Amino acid sequence: MNLNQYLNEIENSNRFAKRIGVPLPSVSHWRHNKRQVPLAKALLIESATNGLVTRKELRPDDWQTWWPELAKKEQTDSEKAA
Repeated sequence: MNLNQYLNEIENSNRFAKRIGVPLPSVSHWRHNKRQVPLAKALLIESATNGLVTRKELRPDDWQTWWPELAKKEQTDSEKAA
């Protein structure tokens, strides 16, 4: 689930922005891919959405760089499935 889907289906933008302590325009920019979610906020959003919106979804181009443990887990999971 991406951030836009989450905000459309589960929680409105204004409430979500207040809950995670960021200005509403920031949430609007992130949900419409006008600005990249900052690293610290990606982890906060993943936690605030109980994992429904992931760091990988929020930062698809560089999540492996910042969270290598997720890449290792993904590799381990795929090896177990093989």
